[in-house]
Amino acid sequence: MQQTAKIIDGKLLAQNLRAEIASGVAALKASKGVVPGLAVILVGDDPASVSYVTAKEKACAEAGIASREIRLPATARESEILSAIDALNCDRTIHGILVQLPLPCSVSAKAVIDAIAPEKDVDGFTPVNAGKMLIGDDCFLPCTPHGIIKLIEFSGMDLRGKHAVVIGRSNIVGKPLAVLLSRKEVNATVTLCHTGTPDMSLFTRQADVVIVAAGRPGTLSGSMIKPGAVVIDVGVNRLPDPSRPKGFRLVGDADFESCAAVAGAITPVPGGVGPLTITMLLWNTLEAAKRHA
Repeated sequence: MQQTAKIIDGKLLAQNLRAEIASGVAALKASKGVVPGLAVILVGDDPASVSYVTAKEKACAEAGIASREIRLPATARESEILSAIDALNCDRTIHGILVQLPLPCSVSAKAVIDAIAPEKDVDGFTPVNAGKMLIGDDCFLPCTPHGIIKLIEFSGMDLRGKHAVVIGRSNIVGKPLAVLLSRKEVNATVTLCHTGTPDMSLFTRQADVVIVAAGRPGTLSGSMIKPGAVVIDVGVNRLPDPSRPKGFRLVGDADFESCAAVAGAITPVPGGVGPLTITMLLWNTLEAAKRHA
């Protein structure tokens, strides 16, 4: 099938936003003498987590944000992680705290996230920020959902009055994204689909925009969307591919070829949603520093 969809370039949008963030960081330093600081706690040595933390540190350096990495062994007790968070909560040079997930099975991710001071919760995961987001109060928005809203706006779509279907109900993407899409400033009509939805295509074929965040390749195909719809693919899945140097290739949750032949616009994987997640983390860190300058 021939591709007809416009490609939504997440790298370009991230580049534009990061330039804006870097200007904001420089202005804050010049006017208040404050350098935004982000601390990342990494427990264990999971390769994907290590790679992601390294990318965050590089992005911070490019934006002029001070980054601090706290590495703990995979055997670290929950009390040790909570102590590290408590110290960072009290550190005036640190404006944002991020705990890299997943955590070891012996550690309660909920207890760890709950321990982060809401004013330093630049991931937007604490109950306080999640609750504020739900009722429309000012708060730190979760990075990936916030980035997706920016991407849809960047595609040229005005979401007001549009029907948005979100596939996936995770606390990190699906649920908060459904809330953000339905807020008055966005004003979309939202349907949330998940593994308990009997016939997903019944809803996706009606949608003006489909955001798929199911964590499963092939969740969305071209036959499931209406012509001209916008497709935002949040998934990042590794599929074995002996022809590639690393032995695998990255694919999203949408079948790109069939969706791109029907959609009006679509995000690629990689290069779509991914670059926006770290970018919005930097955005929140700068905002946190501004609030306490």
